[in-house]
Amino acid sequence: MSMLTPPGMGGKYRITGDAYPRMRRPRRRRRIMAAALATVVALGLGGWGTLQLIDVFGGGGTDSRARTAAGPGCKPRKNAVKPIHVPLKPAQITVNVYNATPRAGLAKSTADELKKRGFVIGKVGNAPAAYDKKVPGPGILLGATGARDNAFPVLGTQLKGAALKMDTRATADVDLIIGTAFKTLTPPKDATAALAALAKPAPAPSGKC
Repeated sequence: MSMLTPPGMGGKYRITGDAYPRMRRPRRRRRIMAAALATVVALGLGGWGTLQLIDVFGGGGTDSRARTAAGPGCKPRKNAVKPIHVPLKPAQITVNVYNATPRAGLAKSTADELKKRGFVIGKVGNAPAAYDKKVPGPGILLGATGARDNAFPVLGTQLKGAALKMDTRATADVDLIIGTAFKTLTPPKDATAALAALAKPAPAPSGKC
């Protein structure tokens, strides 16, 4: 009998050899660690799901509205919500009409027609020396920088192909300088349709990303 065998024990309990038997590490600790890890993962997923529900049912702000308009899975674009621009009415625009061609009386007849279409007429006469006989196209719309987004689109419906140019004036009036290629203003029916198109709201954002 080995010296490692306790007194009174033998048979199948007899320990042979001169070393203690190696004992396996208990598995209970591993099970506890696995259960703790699973609990942390479950809590994290539950918290993320709660935030998503709050975002959906609580509105989620502008980004959520942009995401809904763009369709599921689409990232919202920056500045997706744009302010609606209301164009000016002809009665809100004062137009100075200048003739840069050799044809006499063209500024007056053009100004009279614009007045019939609702525009306010300012000065009428020959073009300044800087433009006289120097406008090869149908005409130029000349005004302050702000006219690009308000007066020019409206007045431009009356003369197709007119060039746009800005100057440093501090007033809101704009100039229509008649060029050599000018024949006539846009027909009233077409000009009215173009004005109506300006007043239509922009189309809703597409669902495509």
